[in-house]
Amino acid sequence: MESKTYKVVIASKNPVKVNAALDGLTRMFPGSEFIPEPLSVPSGVADQPMTEQETLQGALNRVANAQKAHPSADFWIGIEGGVDTVGDELATFAWVVVQDREQLGKARSATFFLPVKVRELVEQGVELGTANDRIFNHSNSKQKGGAVGILTHNALDRRELYEQAVVLALLPFRNKTLYLNPQPQPQV
Repeated sequence: MESKTYKVVIASKNPVKVNAALDGLTRMFPGSEFIPEPLSVPSGVADQPMTEQETLQGALNRVANAQKAHPSADFWIGIEGGVDTVGDELATFAWVVVQDREQLGKARSATFFLPVKVRELVEQGVELGTANDRIFNHSNSKQKGGAVGILTHNALDRRELYEQAVVLALLPFRNKTLYLNPQPQPQV
């Protein structure tokens, strides 16, 4: 990818997601400038995705909806946080999807397990951010450090967790010739 200025539609107005997307892009393409266009678009899934597949689908839907709203952008990025049951525990993670005009990149963040009290609220239908706010006496934690920030005492926050996944989702863009599907050659 050549160094220039790119318009990036980030399918969220949450500052954590916007900053994670910009920081990931800047780390992977340090000579380029990225002009963000934060945009609230529907995920097409539950407010609290409860499975791996539903979470990935939410990120894919956000990218598709962002692309419809701003078709002239250079990149579209969707970040969807979700949970999934592993045994009798509840794990949380996020899926990141990045699209440009030629290809799609996707990656999942690191996973960690939630405390029992948080799990119980989420299983009752409470969104994870709201459950964290109730259990830990915080306000709007999903636009701050998130569950990971609270539980690690800010050794790692939500933006850093998402930024790593953005970097990984950008691998196909940093290595285009390795990831682009070659066109089938006609049989002679």
